Amino acid sequence: MTAAEALRAAIPRLARAGVPEPQRDARALLAHALRISPGRLSLVLPEDLDEDAAARFGKAIAAREGRQPVSQITGRRLFWGHSFKVTRDTLDPRPETELVVAAALERRFSNVLDLGTGTGCILLSCLAGMPEATGVGADISPAALAVAQDNANALGFADRARFIESDWFSAIDGSFDLIVSNPPYIAADEMAELSPEVRDWEPHGALSPGGDGLDAYRALAHGAGGRLSPGGRIILEIGPTQAAAVSQLLRVQDFEGIEVRRDFDGRYRIVIGVKS
Repeated sequence: MTAAEALRAAIPRLARAGVPEPQRDARALLAHALRISPGRLSLVLPEDLDEDAAARFGKAIAAREGRQPVSQITGRRLFWGHSFKVTRDTLDPRPETELVVAAALERRFSNVLDLGTGTGCILLSCLAGMPEATGVGADISPAALAVAQDNANALGFADRARFIESDWFSAIDGSFDLIVSNPPYIAADEMAELSPEVRDWEPHGALSPGGDGLDAYRALAHGAGGRLSPGGRIILEIGPTQAAAVSQLLRVQDFEGIEVRRDFDGRYRIVIGVKS
């Protein structure tokens, strides 16, 4: 069987499983099975699949039929121009989260705190864009912290990034110029509406705090003032309906210059506040 034939057989399998973009995912998984970059796939499609590659591809397609995310199957996800390790213990880095990094890099900072760091993608991307800065990534999950440390090592930031286990600010010392976070924000009654890739495969603790979805923001707004330097910023990713509520939580804690920004689809996505 050639690679092209294997690809043609896999696409309808993914379509029948309800995968939203079966052709794209089948191509990505075939490239992964062949251990080549996706950009080279067209060059090798006429060639025969060897037994090992065919087995890897079959296993990957079966996993995707079960709606496991492609990033978990391949173990990698591109974010802000870097390849990050991804596991079931971490959220899959999403394109809209790059807005947090873009906003962070609009002003100079010397140290940054990333709360709920997961893969470390926000923290490490911020450090990549601010070469003189250092940072701390905190997470309540030891497994996620291990992934973040692996990413820091692989990307060459081990000497500038430190990772600690902390329930929000509970184990955080010192002050920072910048606090960033993509916290759990999905309300409990919204979880059932999520796609299978998210609902069944990503860590629920990183998706939802339960209740109305705002508990993480309450903790972040309450604790951030004590860990930010004067004039320091907090940048939070939010759910599209949460802009007013999160903005008010920051105002109550005397943050100034509250700003809400939209994502690529026009939905409210990040809130920025400045410590007075």
